[in-house]
Amino acid sequence: MKNKVILLNKRPIGKPTLDDFKTVYEEIAAIENGEMLLKTRYVSVDPYLRGRMNDSKSYVPPFELNKPIQSGIIAEVTESKLEAFKKGEFVSGNLDWKEYQISNGEGLLKVNENEANLTPYLGVLGMTGLTAYLGLTEIGLPKEDETLVVSGAAGAVGTIVGQIGKILGCKVVGITGSDEKVALLKSKFRFNYAINYKTTPDLKTAIKNACPNGVDIYFDNVGGAISDAVLANINKFARLPVCGAISLYNDTTASLGPRLQPIILTKSATMRGFIVGDFAAQFPAARAQLALWLQDKKLKYSETVVEGFDAIPQAFIDLFEGKNEGKMIVKV
Repeated sequence: MKNKVILLNKRPIGKPTLDDFKTVYEEIAAIENGEMLLKTRYVSVDPYLRGRMNDSKSYVPPFELNKPIQSGIIAEVTESKLEAFKKGEFVSGNLDWKEYQISNGEGLLKVNENEANLTPYLGVLGMTGLTAYLGLTEIGLPKEDETLVVSGAAGAVGTIVGQIGKILGCKVVGITGSDEKVALLKSKFRFNYAINYKTTPDLKTAIKNACPNGVDIYFDNVGGAISDAVLANINKFARLPVCGAISLYNDTTASLGPRLQPIILTKSATMRGFIVGDFAAQFPAARAQLALWLQDKKLKYSETVVEGFDAIPQAFIDLFEGKNEGKMIVKV
């Protein structure tokens, strides 16, 4: 049986293009004892994958050329010679961009489709939700009546951060890139206020008007000029979890913005970058809390689902055009 595999064909320069990817076919070997055959059902595409396409040192090794790309995947067990995994069960984990693959089960989480739809395990109950919850609670340290600003607010992490902020009693302001997303943040996700940065000529003043008491927490998903405008409005002892910098990922030269040190110094602020794996010990408790909020309908989630294995590269590229609302997922 032939198996489709998506490889990294060449390292992107600037924004990725379809030429940076290559689809090849391989034979599927028979499984041996201690192995199972997985069929890919849902694939998560995420901005952080762009960094792994560069040949540079980071918190995870870069993707290798002419090797499969990996991301969060939900797969179905189609054959098994493993005691812990049965045919017909579903698993979630970091897997190759392949239609089928063999696994020994290491690093995979068994997910029960009867407890929730499968896709939330790539989003609100997976790395996305854990990133939002742990970044906000462990670094943002939200307190009731504080003001939380979220950039990339209509994205997968941003929508969850804002809702958790509301649950914990914060006033929440979101920054996003379209009027449709502004409306979505205020209606579905209960943000107090939202700003379309693309149609706002003076973002610094717009944030000041939306946050008359200043900014206590800034959950940064984008970096760049948007973050410069937020930092100009932070309060003393503000906390700034830095989750991502999607506005800068495709830059080919280093950009120069305001010098941060005087702002951080004079405001006695805490700015900390993080990777969700930094908080691995808290995953079980965090996932349990997210599941409870989801069950109690305190948390909602939004997904952009694209169909077809061949659509994975384009879905990834579309992230940098802001074509997703919430989590971008490819259904195979």
